[in-house]
Amino acid sequence: MYAVIETGGKQLKVEVGQAIYVEKLDVAEGETVVFDKVLVVSNKTTKFGAPYLKDVKVSAKVEKQGKEKKIVIFKYKPKKGSTRRKQGHRQPYTKLVIEAIEA
Repeated sequence: MYAVIETGGKQLKVEVGQAIYVEKLDVAEGETVVFDKVLVVSNKTTKFGAPYLKDVKVSAKVEKQGKEKKIVIFKYKPKKGSTRRKQGHRQPYTKLVIEAIEA
């Protein structure tokens, strides 16, 4: 059984027991998050929403909050000595473990 959920502007295919990384959610570690924006559910038959399915929920437990590895942004203009900028960014994320798909 799988479902397609929408979170953080992205669509993710999830199954029970799967660990996923999503955009940072404002939820403490150990708490449960319920996603009600479910686009597709497939068990023995596949159901599609228009755009979302009613009465279908996916619950997940927050395992940890963290930041990804740093990426380096280096901007410069060639042949110009003073226009060099180095910048870094670490995107925050939330790691979830899918507990149940209630269809």
